[in-house]
Amino acid sequence: MFPGQGTQKERMGEPWRETPSWELTGEVSEAVGEDLPELLLRTPGEQLRRTDLAQLAVFTVSVVAHAEAVRRDALGGTPVACAGHSLGEYAALTAAGALTVSATAKLVAARGRAMRRAAEAREGTMGVLVAAPREEVAALAGRLREDGLEVWVANVNAPGQTVVSGSLDGIARIEEEAPSIGAKLIRVQVGGAFHSPYMAPAADVLAAALKDSAFAPAHLPVVANADAEPHTDGAAWPELSARQLTSPVLWERSVRTLVGTLGCRRLVEIGPGRTLAGLIRRIVPDTEVVSVDTPAALD
Repeated sequence: MFPGQGTQKERMGEPWRETPSWELTGEVSEAVGEDLPELLLRTPGEQLRRTDLAQLAVFTVSVVAHAEAVRRDALGGTPVACAGHSLGEYAALTAAGALTVSATAKLVAARGRAMRRAAEAREGTMGVLVAAPREEVAALAGRLREDGLEVWVANVNAPGQTVVSGSLDGIARIEEEAPSIGAKLIRVQVGGAFHSPYMAPAADVLAAALKDSAFAPAHLPVVANADAEPHTDGAAWPELSARQLTSPVLWERSVRTLVGTLGCRRLVEIGPGRTLAGLIRRIVPDTEVVSVDTPAALD
């Protein structure tokens, strides 16, 4: 499993720079026209918050970490399936053999640029509602839309953790109303209202790039954010990936698909941070979860 945007930080590539798999940063740099070693080793943290740069940084560290895990045979065999949270789905597609690193990097770059432009054209934000059931969050968002405010469920991450996305006044109103459903809203420092209708222009741009991408006709199952179902046919991804930008990330259901439908008994988080491990312990507390965020973790 692979994390998404928000896990980036300054010098995030440092733990991996002496590994043989670091050479992938050169491949990504050539594919997208950005200096990835510079981005991962010397770019200030504030600059890394920029959507397009953050996505490239997180994706690249994730594929480097995965390549190193495979090189060292640290996964103990072929995985049953792959999954990724939002942006992480692209690293998952690479790990599953659906796309090459270079092809996926180009999509990540196109996605990041399109999302940044969409966010600049229509200002929005996001927040995490903690402690409220998903159904009550969805009902509250629905009531506020009836009042003319623009707010939607963006991520269903785990029991008691649902992310909302929308206009500045819509999220402010959610924050005011949160105590009425026993919740508290925590603001998310992102550059726009992601996974909402505000991203429709970005979805159109990404859809065109996806049509030109050579997905493998068959690959290891990847559980999609958009429907929480496993997919093994590359032909499905242009529609699923474009839809992901404007629809909720169904992460809780995706994890239950991995553990239930697919029978996974160990979930391995690969990439920066340990965000997904924390969510997984809330979703399926009896399932083993391992985080690979440094080369030392591979030992």
